[in-house]
Amino acid sequence: MFKESISVEELVELPLKSFDGDIVLVETMQMVRVAVKYLSQFRVLGFDTETKPSFQKGQIHKVALLQLATDERAFLFRTQKIGIPDELRQIFSNHAILKAGVAIRDDIKGLQKLAPFRPAGFVELQNHAQDAGIQNIGLKKLCAIVCGFRISKSQQLSNWEAEELTDQQMIYAATDAYVSLKIYQKLIGPEL
Repeated sequence: MFKESISVEELVELPLKSFDGDIVLVETMQMVRVAVKYLSQFRVLGFDTETKPSFQKGQIHKVALLQLATDERAFLFRTQKIGIPDELRQIFSNHAILKAGVAIRDDIKGLQKLAPFRPAGFVELQNHAQDAGIQNIGLKKLCAIVCGFRISKSQQLSNWEAEELTDQQMIYAATDAYVSLKIYQKLIGPEL
């Protein structure tokens, strides 16, 4: 059904895509409530986080951005400005709302360092990819194999703690969460 792997040559031949829906930056508690009310209507969300990269040994930064995406809208929560409010922890602990992502164990641990919660409903797409016989399980190659397009990772090492995020950072962050949702839909289907 899916290819096991994809070469760099095959990858660059695929069309480059990014999220083209609404991107909502969430920096206030009022916006948190609006975002959570909207997101709570969905059965499956794309999930990811971003952390400022560390270039010194032993230096570890906290999660700076949490992304939750639907097909039409991506919410970017500036965790260094708003923390992890109760409303978000309720989504994280709700098994009825699936949060699909790639390599999410460290993302969840990073969020738990900001505020304790019991994770429920998180879906590790790498496990499902391996069950389907896919060997390339990083987000970029998994997207190419499952969705048939490639995504840019050029903003990955940018400063996620910057006072203002650039348009490129916001599109990158929204795309990562959105792509996780698309992979879920193609790999697992609309329902588990």
